[in-house]
Amino acid sequence: MTVLGVVYRPEAPPERLRDVARAADEGGLDELWLWEDCFWQGGIAAATAALAWTQRVRVGVGLLPVPLRNVALATMEATTLHRLFPGRVTLALGHGVQSWMAQVGARAGSPVTLLREYATAMRALLRGERVTTAGRYVTLDDVALGWPPATPPAMYVGAAGPKTLRLAGEIADGTILDAGNPPDGVRRARRLIDEGRTAAGRTDHHRVVVYLCAATGPDAAARLRAEYERWGDEPVPGLGAAGDAEAVAAAVRRLADAGADTVVVQPTTDESDPEGFVRFVADEVRPLVTG
Repeated sequence: MTVLGVVYRPEAPPERLRDVARAADEGGLDELWLWEDCFWQGGIAAATAALAWTQRVRVGVGLLPVPLRNVALATMEATTLHRLFPGRVTLALGHGVQSWMAQVGARAGSPVTLLREYATAMRALLRGERVTTAGRYVTLDDVALGWPPATPPAMYVGAAGPKTLRLAGEIADGTILDAGNPPDGVRRARRLIDEGRTAAGRTDHHRVVVYLCAATGPDAAARLRAEYERWGDEPVPGLGAAGDAEAVAAAVRRLADAGADTVVVQPTTDESDPEGFVRFVADEVRPLVTG
């Protein structure tokens, strides 16, 4: 069965998050995803609040830009969330937008090297290990968590380019794909992820989470087109969804058929009613996806 989620965009004010999170929780959606985009909202703070305001929905942060956060501090925050809300947290690591990383003086010369070192150290810490490492970017000297998670959580990576997709397959348990991926893009990503898994000798299932940009209402097609133009993406067949619940559900099914385990429906930047969008996905799209 396809896991269905929704995005709360960081451009929406933080004070609206409670109503959106509760709408997702009460509407039966599987997941609510948050972004740590510069310079809008902190992902960990928002996730903590959303988890505290809800009972069952799983909350993901996709993603945490690793150049912004010391790995020890990020892991301390991760383990706190996993212990407070066991089974309800998904955190993904990623490069971050390189222009934003440059703005804060944190841009790495080799983002792939940084991500590898960071994810490897974080995974070991979350397993309860005592870690000493001296890499190009990550240095830890006899570091161990005081309260590691009772069960080591899955590690997720946000990826787009071939090198990072292969790295995700090698070192992570799941990959986050952005809304610029039509079904053929998901298939391509799966192939590259599998190359990394094969190189690492991994045979476990690798979960793929895909964002789907969607607009509904009488001007849906124009709004969706404007959204992709805003990002500088060329419209291609199968990219995004515009129209009623059936149109969005059909797009979800196409991504699932292409290899997405989870599809997270993402409103356009100009969406003025995030709570209403969540209710639309929960009440109208979800029954068509889950059957």
